[in-house]
Amino acid sequence: MKLIYNIGVYIADFHLKIIAIFSHKLKLGVDGRAQTFNILETSISKNDKTFWFHCASLGEYEQGLPVFKVLRDKYPLHKIVLTFFSPSGYEIRKNTDVADIVVYLPMDTKVNAKRFLNIVHPELTIFVKYDIWPNYLIELKKRNLRAILISALFRNNQSYFKPLGSMMRNALSAFEHIFVQNEDSKKLLKSINFNNVTVAGDTRFDRVSNQLKTDNKLTFIEEFKQDKQCIVVGSSWPEDEELLVNYINSNSSKNIKYIIAPHNIKQNQIQNLTSKLNVKTVLFTEKEGQNLSDYSVFIIDTIGILSKIYSYADIAYVGGAMGTTGLHNILEPAVFGVPIIIGKNHSKFPEAQQMIDFGGLKSIKNQDELNSELTSIIESASKRTQMGSLNKAFIDLNKGAIQKITNYLK
Repeated sequence: MKLIYNIGVYIADFHLKIIAIFSHKLKLGVDGRAQTFNILETSISKNDKTFWFHCASLGEYEQGLPVFKVLRDKYPLHKIVLTFFSPSGYEIRKNTDVADIVVYLPMDTKVNAKRFLNIVHPELTIFVKYDIWPNYLIELKKRNLRAILISALFRNNQSYFKPLGSMMRNALSAFEHIFVQNEDSKKLLKSINFNNVTVAGDTRFDRVSNQLKTDNKLTFIEEFKQDKQCIVVGSSWPEDEELLVNYINSNSSKNIKYIIAPHNIKQNQIQNLTSKLNVKTVLFTEKEGQNLSDYSVFIIDTIGILSKIYSYADIAYVGGAMGTTGLHNILEPAVFGVPIIIGKNHSKFPEAQQMIDFGGLKSIKNQDELNSELTSIIESASKRTQMGSLNKAFIDLNKGAIQKITNYLK
């Protein structure tokens, strides 16, 4: 199994380099990995004390961030190395102040793992959620270097729990402790005799709760919204936008404001979205000099402010689940006590079903269901209040993961 895996990594690396010729996103990762060792070698000396944080992408970074911040504050003299595998994480957070060095993680070969750890020599390594790279972890284990996994989720169809999953099980054993999100994950780990497990929950609950402590004021959103009901569409994909555009165009007479923050903000995508709307629409990048109160739709063609915008929502639609790209963060609007609507494909996101069961979130399958649910929430102030309160309560009930993890690290 080890031989097959290691051959597969080299094959994958070769194909990524070929495909990257035709894909800008993949090219960013390929080019970035080519620079990693040079960056590390010029940034870290043998005498430096270091921590290594690894995240697959942006979502995992957001989950790990509260813990990273605690360690950053507690150990200011340590150099922190933050690695990403995906460009969607690295490109957005490459300038984060929680780390001293941010790089792409080189491919998971034995040679790369040894070279990486020779340079970084971390006192503590933290992996987030599920990005498990066997060669790196097995090398950590060989060197008796401390490592933990946080915000982990496991499912019984994963390789760890299958007869041929010995290599992956061995990789997991590199972690001295695993903090999982739920009891099911703990039971699965115990089934393979991994007992150093704590059900800590999801650190994202703590992170979004901290959003309430920040200044979320956006003057231009206040100018746009006025005293109208506002529906915020966050991280939308074309499958989401098709339904929402139809709803907006069919209900243009209603006294409602819409803010749409697409996941993809490339110019052609924004132009395509704007062209389909039959109501007065303004872009974030073109807002200067405009009387924003005159517009019905505000398209946010920038990044980094959606979490603040949710504070102005009366209703939120969170994208990603009408198609197969993956549901985006539903906790960010929930913390502000906002009722939420999502698409149908949310089975890999346990918090979505929990929030549905709790009563603050609705999942829709098609245009008719969107029309019915959205209209029902718009027209009932009591329903908005009830759903929003349930979402806020759900967040409050699930806080505390950071405290459990940091208590362990102490």
